[in-house]
Amino acid sequence: MTYRTKVTVLGGIIAALALVLIFSFIFDSDRVSTRSSVYSWLDIKQKDRISTITIYNQEDTVFLTLRNGNWLVKTNERDFPALNLKVDDFINTLTKKAQYPVRSSSALSHEKYFLTEERNSGRVTVSDDSGLPLLDLLIGFGDITRQNIYLRKHGQNEVRSGEDIFSTYVITTPAFWYNLRLFPEAEAGKVDITGVQRFAVYPPAVDGESPAPLVFSRNNRTWNFNFNLENPDPGMVDLYIRDILNASADGFADIDQSEIDFNDCRIFLEFGDNTFRSLRLSVFDLDSERRYAVVSGSNFVYSIPEHTFRRLFPDISYFERGF
Repeated sequence: MTYRTKVTVLGGIIAALALVLIFSFIFDSDRVSTRSSVYSWLDIKQKDRISTITIYNQEDTVFLTLRNGNWLVKTNERDFPALNLKVDDFINTLTKKAQYPVRSSSALSHEKYFLTEERNSGRVTVSDDSGLPLLDLLIGFGDITRQNIYLRKHGQNEVRSGEDIFSTYVITTPAFWYNLRLFPEAEAGKVDITGVQRFAVYPPAVDGESPAPLVFSRNNRTWNFNFNLENPDPGMVDLYIRDILNASADGFADIDQSEIDFNDCRIFLEFGDNTFRSLRLSVFDLDSERRYAVVSGSNFVYSIPEHTFRRLFPDISYFERGF
């Protein structure tokens, strides 16, 4: 065999082995399985089309609706503000690609995994503003590790499993989704501490007598007061404003605003754009051990726990340096 022939034969053998290696790499069963297990339940391209989300579980049903860029949650036929960030996190959970290996492709397995229409731990439907369904997801129960959960799309036989990042959102009540911030626009950055130019605090009545209001006026980087402080601390005023803007209730009260007097104590905020916001609270209710509050521009009545009330109406010594 000549040298040229040897080179040709060896080259052919090397090329053949290379092809075998390449094809074995491409069609390796473990790699194919890994690729097929990377999955998302909702195409991220559909995210901007989402208008309604309905969550069913064994105890309750949650109706979420997007309106004018804000999410609302329905309770007793009334729409209450929902936390946009929480709803967005749930949507991201549905659109996120993760490991969801196929466990079965047989309809006979649905009962085993608690993924029938009658037997499941939860169900999520997502639709656009025309009512067109984008996702109908059945959620089963966890495996023996309590870390993974079984899921399948309604109308499909395929069952997949994955990390249980769903139960937190699905096994909930409408109250889980409430946005209970008294000034929700502060969360979106529409109002902040620097925007407050002047505010007045009307403390609660004492023995039937209403104390004089406390008035704070911004003066560049400091504050002017209508009351005397030996050693005022402007930083404590800023911290107090932050407490007001970030204050949250512990629930919505099923009370009409006309049923209660909300003038026991009040806070009025004036912003640099000449807009005003007010927070008005009722007297302490002995039965519920709560106060009730209303905010200007809102039709809701908020339930205020005592610890939140104390932060809203501190003693004037709070504004002293070294308090």
